[in-house]
Amino acid sequence: MKNKVVVITGASSGIGKALAFEFAALGAKLVIAARNQEKLKKIEEELSSKQYDVLTVATDVSIENDCKILIERSIEKYGAIDILINNAGISMRALFEEVDMTVLHQLMDINFWGTVYCTKYALPYLLKSKGSVVGVSSIAGYKGLPGRTGYSASKFAMQGFLETLRIENLKNNLHVLIACPGFTASNIRNTALAKDGSMQGESPLDEKKLMSAEKVAHHIINAIKKRKHRIVLTTQGKLIVLLNKFFPKLMDKMVYNHMAKEPNSPFK
Repeated sequence: MKNKVVVITGASSGIGKALAFEFAALGAKLVIAARNQEKLKKIEEELSSKQYDVLTVATDVSIENDCKILIERSIEKYGAIDILINNAGISMRALFEEVDMTVLHQLMDINFWGTVYCTKYALPYLLKSKGSVVGVSSIAGYKGLPGRTGYSASKFAMQGFLETLRIENLKNNLHVLIACPGFTASNIRNTALAKDGSMQGESPLDEKKLMSAEKVAHHIINAIKKRKHRIVLTTQGKLIVLLNKFFPKLMDKMVYNHMAKEPNSPFK
């Protein structure tokens, strides 16, 4: 990873932030992007104090021009892109029957279209470097999660897009990785949208019992090094994916019952 140029979206917290620090420690040149400029600046200061090479670009991935500018700034600074990590994302928790449609649009705009926009503008440089495109997806991209219609739909869409991109470029040596963490300790549940589009504000899960963002980042970087196509993380996540292949109706009931036990679950 030494001197590789790595662009990471959603880098102000959680998995994105953990990826930034681990890539930096490996000698990579970083471009970190997120909407929260204040958090980005603090991360930049911390990385720069350790003599790591980093560029910050305030980016809302739901805006196509922001994604275009992110890639342009990356090329202006470093002249190449070796790895693009599409990590920016938000979640939701609400019944489809009750949710405002703007919530679903927002989920698709950030989780799916953000990945499409950044990948579109970075692709010429990634093809030139025979680099890696990474999509940080979710177990929700394999199994529909009740109360998360927009989230699951966006992750299914992301995975379909990235898989097709990989097949289109089989002869171009483009590496495409779909990374699917299970439940991970991060900020995504605190910022998840409720049915009216407001932020949930607190996690329904015990974050201490979840896989750490640092551990997820380590797995993703190892998968990039080995140019793997897919990784599924956590024992629970692997079981869901495996059992869903053979017993989908049973998994429907198990997933329903599991999610219904969450505090303040929108369904019982």
